[in-house]
Amino acid sequence: MSPDQLQVKAPSGTRDVLPPESSRWQALIARFATAANNAGYGMIQGPMFEDIEVFQRVGEATDVVRKEMYVFEDRGGRTLALRPEGTAGVVRAFVQHRPTTPWKVWYAAPNFRYERPQAGRYRQHHQLGIEAIGTDDPDIDVEVISIAHDLYRSVGLTRVSLLLNSLGDSVCRPTYDQALKDHLEARREDLCDEHRERAMDNPLRVLDCKKKACRDATRDAPRIVDHLCEECKAHFERVQEGLSALDIDFIIESRLVRGLDYYTRTTFEFQASEIDAAQSAIGGGGRYDKLAESLGGPATPGIGFGSGIERVLLAADGEGVFPAPEDRIDVFVVDTTGGTAARDITSELRRAGRRADRAFDGRSMKAQMKAADKSGARTVVIVGEDEVAAGEVTVRDLTTKEQRRIPRSALVEELSQ
Repeated sequence: MSPDQLQVKAPSGTRDVLPPESSRWQALIARFATAANNAGYGMIQGPMFEDIEVFQRVGEATDVVRKEMYVFEDRGGRTLALRPEGTAGVVRAFVQHRPTTPWKVWYAAPNFRYERPQAGRYRQHHQLGIEAIGTDDPDIDVEVISIAHDLYRSVGLTRVSLLLNSLGDSVCRPTYDQALKDHLEARREDLCDEHRERAMDNPLRVLDCKKKACRDATRDAPRIVDHLCEECKAHFERVQEGLSALDIDFIIESRLVRGLDYYTRTTFEFQASEIDAAQSAIGGGGRYDKLAESLGGPATPGIGFGSGIERVLLAADGEGVFPAPEDRIDVFVVDTTGGTAARDITSELRRAGRRADRAFDGRSMKAQMKAADKSGARTVVIVGEDEVAAGEVTVRDLTTKEQRRIPRSALVEELSQ
C-alpha cells in the first residue's frame, strides 16, 4: 500500500461518536444538566490539561498518577498532564478563584488515562460530574449521591447497586491504618507481587486490589467503619439516615476506598450488574476535605462524583433502556426551481423554531422526494415552477398523503402552529 493509500484511524483506545448514537449522548448530558441545575449547580468548563503538580499533589502514589497519565512538555518547557479525572482541576479552580461557598458546579468533559481499552472504558473517556465545595454537612453528601442515583433511575436503569463506606479522617484514620498494616504484615507473603512490596506505604490500596491473592488476604481484614471516631461515626450515620429517608438503597462495603488518595469520610460507588463484574462501576465519588489545602488553598471541605458516559450507556444497553431519541426533522423542502426557495424557506422555518432540511446539488424531483422520505419528516413543502408563478407552495403530509396549496407568505406561520 502506497503512503497515499494509508488509512488514517482514531488512536487506539479512542472512538468516534457519530449520529445517531451522539443524539443519545446529547440526551444524557441534557438530562444530567437539568438535574444538576435544579439542585443549584452551575456549569464549569476547565482546561483539559493542567500543570502536572496538580495531580501529583493529590495522588502521587496512585496508579492513575504513576502509570496512566498522559504527560508532556510544552514549548515553554512546562511539564503538563492531560486531565485523568475531574475533581482535581475543579478544586484547583476553586483555590485560584476563591468563589463564595458553598460552591456547587457540574461538568461534562473528556478525561484521559493510558490503560488497556475494554468495553465501556477508553483512553479518552467522557465523564459527567458534580462538585460541592465549602461545607462538611453530611446532608450535602446525601444530595450528591441522590443526584447520581436519580440520574440512573431517570434513564431506566434498575439493576444498579450503591456501595457506601466511610474512610474516616485525620483523627481516626491513623489508628485504622496501623491496624490494617498489622493485618497485612502478618500476611505479606500472601499478597500479590505489587502489594507485597508497597502494602506498608499505602495499606488502603491493598483493599482496592482486584487480584485474588490480595482479595483472599484481606477477606477478614479490620473494617474502617469499626474504627471511626465519634464525629466521623455521627457523620456516616447521618448520611445513611438521609439515604434511607430518600428511599435510596445502599450496601456498606468496607473494601470501598476508590482509586485516589484524597478521599475522606464518605465514599460511594454505583455498580451495574449488566457490566462485567470486574469493571462494573458506572460512577462514584466521595468526600475530599483536605484536597483544597493540598493545592495551596485554605482548608475547605468538599464532595463530588463522576460518572462515565460510555459506561452508563453500556449499562443501559444491557438493560435495554434509554435508546437513542428519534433524530428526525419536522419539514423537508423540495425545490425544483434552482434551490433559492429551499434556501430561504428552510432558514425562515429554523428561525421560527422548526427543524427543517433540504436537498442540494440540483437533484431531480424524484431524488429529493426520496431524501424527504429518509429524513423522517412528516411534512414536505414542494416548490415548483407553478407554485412560484402563483406565489404559493404545496404542503404534503407524508403520513396521510394529503396535500394542499397555500400562499407562500403564510407558510411559516401555518407550520409553526
